[in-house]
Amino acid sequence: MFHEQMKRLQETLCIKVPKVYDWVTRQVDVPVQSFSGENGLTVLDFEGPSPTPGDFLNPCVELANGGALTVHCIITDENGNPVAPLAPNSILCTEIPQIGGRQNVNFDFPNGDTVTLQKVKVLKKGYFVVRVSNARGKSITSVPQPFAVAEKFYLCAPSGTILQCEISEIECDADIICDNNEFIQIDVSINMCQNVQTEATVKLEITADFCHPRQEIPFTCPPKPFPPQCPDIFPGCDN
Repeated sequence: MFHEQMKRLQETLCIKVPKVYDWVTRQVDVPVQSFSGENGLTVLDFEGPSPTPGDFLNPCVELANGGALTVHCIITDENGNPVAPLAPNSILCTEIPQIGGRQNVNFDFPNGDTVTLQKVKVLKKGYFVVRVSNARGKSITSVPQPFAVAEKFYLCAPSGTILQCEISEIECDADIICDNNEFIQIDVSINMCQNVQTEATVKLEITADFCHPRQEIPFTCPPKPFPPQCPDIFPGCDN
């Protein structure tokens, strides 16, 4: 009986929703960036007072005699401010426009079927800083360094669909090599996991119920009790 009543309440509705045409995940490895010798120190440009004008801080010298060195890679914005790497827009992940639009590519399967997909180019880019510290807690930090990597995907992405891309995981590692007080190099590697999907807004016809607000739970304010009198000391009150 209940289900029959529900069927009578249902109506055919037209709704507008995003439809996912294709969805893939992939790990992307940014090419290792190496900063070597004097040129590397010039590019990193560690912040702090320079020993002499025109010189650049050498972490192998600046942090010497303070114990073992550790180096960290920190994802930042273009001004060097740390950001939450997985937050929207912390790392740009967007489609690269192609002259003539997305190219159709046919793929043949062993069973004889052929599927047509579109070639989509995707760009990821952002910034990082390198922070070198010694065991005593003293540290120096580089200026922001850009990174970028472009990839191609073969997706169901017909004309009218848009690309949605998000970074779901990221790892940034850095290593430093010193030979006594001589700076040899710093290597930075960045690995990311990404969700890439194509979608478009479509209108669907479905059979469903309209939503209605529920009834509120009845609530009655209790009467506010008055404090008891003190008839023994307050004039005019009877016991």
